[in-house]
Amino acid sequence: MPQSLAPSDPTVREFEATVTDVDGPDVVLDDTYFYAESGGQPADRGTLAGTTVTDVQHRDGDVVHTLESAPDLSAGDIAVGVVDDAFRTYCMRAHTASHALYGAGREYLDDLGYGGFNIDSEKVRVDFETSTDIDDETLVDLERLVNRVVWDSLSVSWEEVPVEEARSREDVAFNVKTEEGVFSDSDTVRVVTIGDSDTPFDVAACGGTHVSNTGKIGPVHLLGRSNPGEGLTRVEFAVGPTAIDRRAEERRATLSTARELGTSVSTMPEMARNLRAKTESLETELSDLKRGVLAARLAGLDAVERDGVTWRVGTVDGFGPNDVGDAAKDVVGDGTDVVVVAGEEGSTFVVVASTGDVAAGDVVTELTDAFGGGGGGGPTFAQGGGLDADPSAVVDAVRR
Repeated sequence: MPQSLAPSDPTVREFEATVTDVDGPDVVLDDTYFYAESGGQPADRGTLAGTTVTDVQHRDGDVVHTLESAPDLSAGDIAVGVVDDAFRTYCMRAHTASHALYGAGREYLDDLGYGGFNIDSEKVRVDFETSTDIDDETLVDLERLVNRVVWDSLSVSWEEVPVEEARSREDVAFNVKTEEGVFSDSDTVRVVTIGDSDTPFDVAACGGTHVSNTGKIGPVHLLGRSNPGEGLTRVEFAVGPTAIDRRAEERRATLSTARELGTSVSTMPEMARNLRAKTESLETELSDLKRGVLAARLAGLDAVERDGVTWRVGTVDGFGPNDVGDAAKDVVGDGTDVVVVAGEEGSTFVVVASTGDVAAGDVVTELTDAFGGGGGGGPTFAQGGGLDADPSAVVDAVRR
């Protein structure tokens, strides 16, 4: 049963192997250094017999290389495989960085468990099972510790360990996919250790490719966090050159923001807090003023007497139906029995407030019957929207 040799010797980039089976674009070799997609690490890229490899998968006990087109190969032929160096190196850095991040999680996160992992071309994600709320401060602490591990250039090693021994060790982290994929048909599991075996920084069951020293990871830049499911916190990061570029972008944005605010980077948080408080105060003041203006407009609408009932009917601009509705309710009852106001916010709306002598819902129903749209309400308040007419036409209909 041929398996990929990439995890055990990840530095190999070119090799020769014997073809054992060819089925269209799919090729099986007696040995391969191409990594087959598994456990969150993508398949290697490269060429086989000069043809581009588009995918590598485990299939029915074999490592199947899918090529861009059917190759001129037959069983028994010798084929040369070339693994794309840049992508393999990136995956090695990214995978080891994910272990370093989990190791940092051991320091800062409670009730820690492994919820998942994935590498794509721009970023890496690690899903933590933890009872700790990973806030901004925790995110900064995790990034600082991971990069400290990179700076300290800790050794990275791997070995096959009996499954029962690995299960019994509290220090070994397991990805559920690894347990299902490896434990099901093997007596051993591959364990990757960062740091000295006596006092390791992290230990995890893993079948991926890794660098031999954390110094080879390069810079790690945490991008953010999210919640993909109950009990999980997803942390995403960039590594190596991508991390350098993302950090430069954020640094450029930070400096530009500080310049626009007329302050330094170190005092930006305080400046932002002050601006936010001032903005909220101004928004409250503006809202109060708008409510006063709207109330005055509604109170100043022309009064229409009909069967002993005083109606105030008119249009307003620049206000939405909710604000108009609240103001109309305040106007009703102070010498005014019914308020009918039409406005426009995307489409024409109408708001009706009443003391109950005239049912507000009936007024809205009559108007939507006449002009389309929909709405409804009770005796004292109702509103409609989507009317196919200008606000002025709606109120003219009420005045008649």
